[in-house]
Amino acid sequence: MFYHLLKYVLLGPLLRLVFRPRIEGLEHVPSSGAAIVAGNHLSFSDHFLMPAVLKRRITFLAKAEYFTGPGLRGRLTAFFFHCAGQIPVDRSGKEAGQAAVREGLGVLGKGELLGIYPEGTRSHDGRLYKGKVGVAVMALKAGVPVIPCAMIGTFEAQPPGRKIPRIHPVAIRFGKPLDFSRYAGMENEKAVLRAVTDEIMYAVLSLSGQEYVDRYAAVAKAEDTEREAGDKRRFPRMPLS
Repeated sequence: MFYHLLKYVLLGPLLRLVFRPRIEGLEHVPSSGAAIVAGNHLSFSDHFLMPAVLKRRITFLAKAEYFTGPGLRGRLTAFFFHCAGQIPVDRSGKEAGQAAVREGLGVLGKGELLGIYPEGTRSHDGRLYKGKVGVAVMALKAGVPVIPCAMIGTFEAQPPGRKIPRIHPVAIRFGKPLDFSRYAGMENEKAVLRAVTDEIMYAVLSLSGQEYVDRYAAVAKAEDTEREAGDKRRFPRMPLS
């Protein structure tokens, strides 16, 4: 109930009014039945803009930190995500990945739409990074199509660290469903999972026009952060005289 209140009364109309997102390919999202919507992840706003334009309810696998924040703000955030039907996922370790797959398969088993960001985290620089194979495992085990989706302009509207989005043109593109039935029963084959994931990421790339980086986003972000910290140690900012 709270999901529909947000979508149709509280948040959805406001987002559509403020951002006026340009929507392309919405006809590719099936009107019924289970499917995975796999998209790039550029901004916190992605969680709200995509559901606002879809005609069906979509459930996202959201990072567990959204549900465990301290203080009043943390409790309100957790309440919001719980009521919106989002599923907390611990992103650390192999067992956590398996738990995420189980949760996702539960959503698909009910014939619903599952939203997932194969990169595993938001892009810190606006580029598209290598996808993790969990999306392929779920697609093959559930035998469902994958609809690629590209968010365009949300990085400029709300880059990492910015709490309040700025007004900026936004587009949301959905591609043709990807059918992986030819790989049925091969969800334990690492080469197959990598091939399926790469095909999904290429479809997202074709829609988004981003620069692609063949590394995991979390690794690249950690390396860039470490490099920046090293630069600051070597070249400390001198006080102005």
